Amino acid sequence: MIVATLAAVSRFVTGATVHWQCEPRATHPRIYFGNHTSHLDFIVIWSALPAGMRQRVRPVAGMDYWDASPVRRYLARQVFRAVLIERAHGDASDAIERARVSTERMADALGDGNSLIVFPEGTRGTNGEVGAFKSGLYHLSQSRPDAELIPVYLENLNRILPKGEVLPVPMLSRVVFGSPLAAIARESKQDFLARAREALVQLRAMQ
Repeated sequence: MIVATLAAVSRFVTGATVHWQCEPRATHPRIYFGNHTSHLDFIVIWSALPAGMRQRVRPVAGMDYWDASPVRRYLARQVFRAVLIERAHGDASDAIERARVSTERMADALGDGNSLIVFPEGTRGTNGEVGAFKSGLYHLSQSRPDAELIPVYLENLNRILPKGEVLPVPMLSRVVFGSPLAAIARESKQDFLARAREALVQLRAMQ
């Protein structure tokens, strides 16, 4: 009941139209990677999925935000079954270790036929542009080469719930699920991240 209600509320508030360039009901593991502009982002992607698929798709989210209150904690852990990760802080060695642990947790979460929703920019943007991707998506794809990589472009979420605001403003938006990102043998990390970002940016032009 809670799941259905949240999905309905999300669709009402965002007025999201959904476009698919890939098979919506694929049963193999996927990594949906999207642009990050709002705390609504993963909820909107999750709500745009076919109802029967949502129980197998887990968002990756920052533990510091989603564990900050009992309501957020309940939604993240009991409703969305989010994979909560600690953000990298402190010195370089600490950041590297946290990133390694986070990648392992995400790779493990893909087991048992689950899929993930991730945001490779690592933080929310404020100007509507897609920022540079951090290396997590590359390492996750290397850990789980069996998982299909699906770019997901979100339009207008930064205006519906801008950074720093707590109440959304109802407004039309779009969710575009792109074609799977093809694997390229021996591709460097930098080339992979640039290609993945470009695949996401290209979805913005889709009408």
